[in-house]
Amino acid sequence: MPRNDPTTTILQHGLEKRMTELASAQTKVAQVYQERCTNALQRYLDAVNAASAPSSKDSIHAMSPPELWRDAGAYWLDFTQRSILFWDTLRQRGNNWLEHEKAGKPPLLDFEWETIADARTFERPANYALVRIVPPDGTKTDPNRRPFVIIDPRAGHGPGIGGFKQDSQVGVALKAGHPVYFVIFFPEPVPGQTLADVSRAEAGFLRIIGERHPKTRKPVVIGNCQGGWASMLLGAIEPDLVGPIVINGAPMSYWAGNDGENPMRYAGGILGGTWPALLASDLGAGTFDGASLVENFEYLNPANTYFEKFYTLFSKIDTEPERFLEFERWWGGFFLMDRQEIKWIVENLFVGNNLSQGQAEWSEGRAYDLRSIQSPIILFASLGDNITPPQQAFNWVADIYPTTEALKANGQVIVGLMHKSVGHLGIFVSGQVAKREHTQIVDLIDYIEHLPPGLYGMLVEEQKTNGSVLYDVLLTERRVEDLQVLQKYGRKDEVPFETVEAVSEMLASTYETFVHPAISAMATPAGAAMRRAVHPQRVQRWAVSDINPFLWPLGGMADMVRANRAPRDNEGPMAAMERWTAAITSASWDFYRDLRDASVENIFFRTYGPASIGMAAADTGAVAEELVDVRDTPLVKEALSHIEEGDLTKAIVRAALLLMKAGTGRRRLSAMKRARELVGKDIGLLDLPAEAARAIIREQSYIVDLEPVKALLALPKLLRTSDDRRSLLDLLDRLEGRVEANAKQIALFGEIRRLLSESGTEGGAKSGPMTTRRRAQDKVPPAAPTTTDARGRAHERPIH
Repeated sequence: MPRNDPTTTILQHGLEKRMTELASAQTKVAQVYQERCTNALQRYLDAVNAASAPSSKDSIHAMSPPELWRDAGAYWLDFTQRSILFWDTLRQRGNNWLEHEKAGKPPLLDFEWETIADARTFERPANYALVRIVPPDGTKTDPNRRPFVIIDPRAGHGPGIGGFKQDSQVGVALKAGHPVYFVIFFPEPVPGQTLADVSRAEAGFLRIIGERHPKTRKPVVIGNCQGGWASMLLGAIEPDLVGPIVINGAPMSYWAGNDGENPMRYAGGILGGTWPALLASDLGAGTFDGASLVENFEYLNPANTYFEKFYTLFSKIDTEPERFLEFERWWGGFFLMDRQEIKWIVENLFVGNNLSQGQAEWSEGRAYDLRSIQSPIILFASLGDNITPPQQAFNWVADIYPTTEALKANGQVIVGLMHKSVGHLGIFVSGQVAKREHTQIVDLIDYIEHLPPGLYGMLVEEQKTNGSVLYDVLLTERRVEDLQVLQKYGRKDEVPFETVEAVSEMLASTYETFVHPAISAMATPAGAAMRRAVHPQRVQRWAVSDINPFLWPLGGMADMVRANRAPRDNEGPMAAMERWTAAITSASWDFYRDLRDASVENIFFRTYGPASIGMAAADTGAVAEELVDVRDTPLVKEALSHIEEGDLTKAIVRAALLLMKAGTGRRRLSAMKRARELVGKDIGLLDLPAEAARAIIREQSYIVDLEPVKALLALPKLLRTSDDRRSLLDLLDRLEGRVEANAKQIALFGEIRRLLSESGTEGGAKSGPMTTRRRAQDKVPPAAPTTTDARGRAHERPIH
């Protein structure tokens, strides 16, 4: 081939470009690794220095020899007593675990409950059941109020975390007067059950609840962690059954995260994809042991797993055992999954990330489409959550709605709430979070269905008055495009995960062909039960219990210690030495974790990064996507065709949306409550079914967003009679001065009055249209025309 052949030149340029990109990426990976190691060392040194800082009251030089002797004696007596009580608490943990196992691992709810339906008896059985929470004494619920349904995570543990204590999601909903139902599951799956069977069972539960509460609005569905995406699956396949959906700490976009913060997302690539889960299921005779998932969670924070939670118990042995034992009862309840279930979860979520891409099939040729969800969605995540980071909780919104216009065009309302520090489990079990965030979520539910489509940020504001704390909710309109700031590198670091998916499919296919037949033939239920019994998560519990004969004297010794307890204060050199040792131990574990995670991340990107650059280069020749005008989407097109049509209710909604558009984009829950008290019944939305009310709000929001001037000018045409016009004017009179309004909104109040007054006088509608149009254009800026491509991305459309 000639040296100057154009094809050769293009190929050479392409190769050189890819090599340059590869070299640049590898350099960046090396830099990040070096920075992380340096920062880890600095954090360790800072922790050591902080632990070693001298304290005058702890100084050994400030004490005489007799004082040192007395301090040492008191400390060692206390240390010995604490040690005995510590091991006795672990013995109680083991005994509790054995009792829970013998009882069949019932739900650990802090409320009485009764079974309503057992899905094991359904046509497509699943190991799920629906229970009704019995309100405690002194708490009354109204059967005509909207019911709440809570779905707990099935991620290794048993059900109960959503109602683990009185101050919980269950407790908050009960105190608000709502009937509460809980979706529980049993320790062992029905053989052959799938995630689709689970979704069908949960849909059946909602039908039963609808029959029990025929006069209420559709139930609120609350999903915790893995129960969050289960709730979204339910809303996708049965949108007509589901009311507002609240998902707490729920991973939805599994490839998302930040380097140095979210090591769990690399597990699929480091382990080679789905085949380890398939191997574990085959060794379990067709079932996957949830204890392995729990071990993965504990892997994230070895300092807490191996030292801090036990040292906290040891150092606070007089007050901590009750809380420790309560939590460990739930943490140690390991449940099983069917092989098909864990395979679907790992393939479609952990490794494939197919749910947010609309490719997760629940039956052949039928995929879960999250855009089918019609109900409002509340997303609750935390910056302190290292299991489900905010990127995984929120990025799916940008995956299926790349622009704000696309989200609005689908009629969707999404509210995002971000906590600053609470950890993953704290989202569900923290009493403070229940009193603050979950209480406000329950309060917002009655108003969220009357929000116009869009993305909103939710902020819980706190005000202390006269020793009491009052909360309010501030909703601020956001843009989907703003979600990009949650993740570094513009999400380019997600590209290697596509390579992981391809490698996983290849290895899983090889495993299924050559290894699975042999192992499944040899594995027996008895052997699987034996392997589960010796799992480290179980051994550490039953080995320290009364079935261990060496621990039989421990209970009597602990009783003697409690009868003669001699606790000491935390001052003195011996106590200081203990705190120093604990701090150094924790810092050392954290140092190990930081180096380990940095190494894992470095290996991941060095392994999959080069291949992902090649895959990205292969996609550069893709055909540009066709631009689609938002106005041509069915819902929007239908709405714009009815600008001059409507009734009093639609006119009031349009006026309210015009006033909101002229505002700051912020809405306070207290203001919404006040407005509903003033004019709620007059609007007519409260008397309509939720779907009909949402349809009116959605239609009018499209009109106001895209044609604000025409929407304002056509307002009098929706008011056919003088009584209708008078009703709207009276409503404006009641609102003005009683709700917060800026200068633009005050001017718009006057403009609407003038329009209605002119249309109400004989010939007034024709007396000055040009003047009225100019006033309207001054008050409501026209919306910029936009188009979207085939995936919903918005582009500014030239104005000719």
